[in-house]
Amino acid sequence: MTKLIGISGSLRQASFNTALLNAAIELAPAGCELVAGTIRGIPLYDGDLEASQGIPPEVATLKDQIAQADGLVLFTPEYNNGIPGVFKNAIDWLSRPASDIGRVFGAKPVAVLGASPGGFGTILSQAAWLPVLRTLQADFWSGGRLMVARANTLMDANGRLADEATRARLAAFIADFAAYVQSRPGAARP
Repeated sequence: MTKLIGISGSLRQASFNTALLNAAIELAPAGCELVAGTIRGIPLYDGDLEASQGIPPEVATLKDQIAQADGLVLFTPEYNNGIPGVFKNAIDWLSRPASDIGRVFGAKPVAVLGASPGGFGTILSQAAWLPVLRTLQADFWSGGRLMVARANTLMDANGRLADEATRARLAAFIADFAAYVQSRPGAARP
């Protein structure tokens, strides 16, 4: 069984990216389990806090979840044409201490997708993740792109992704990423 972990980069209860993550969990292909991690509760990064108290429990838990997964999926919003601060902050914490980057991110397959109420989806935020992932020595999967534009028109009254065409695109994206993860040497097979 291939295990993926997905993280929504939004804290908002009615987040389009959390809805996208929840839909992806439902649509994960046979032989693949996609679970949700969370950035909720992660404090603002502060080197003094790290030095005096160590890694916060919320960060340690998420680090272990990522390290144990076969692949990571970032569901990124786009704020002011870039990466949301709360999401980047979480990744900054996850990279501490620097000696742990290899365990958490090193050669880890990572896919990036996102939803936005805007007309361009999350194209700029997704592009902004590339240097971050390169610095973390992650294996960025470039085999697919999914930028869900006008996400507010694709959700039902319960905040569930209801648009069937988008659900089909999402299912294909997750299936293709899972196949990539499974194709890597030493990968868990379904």
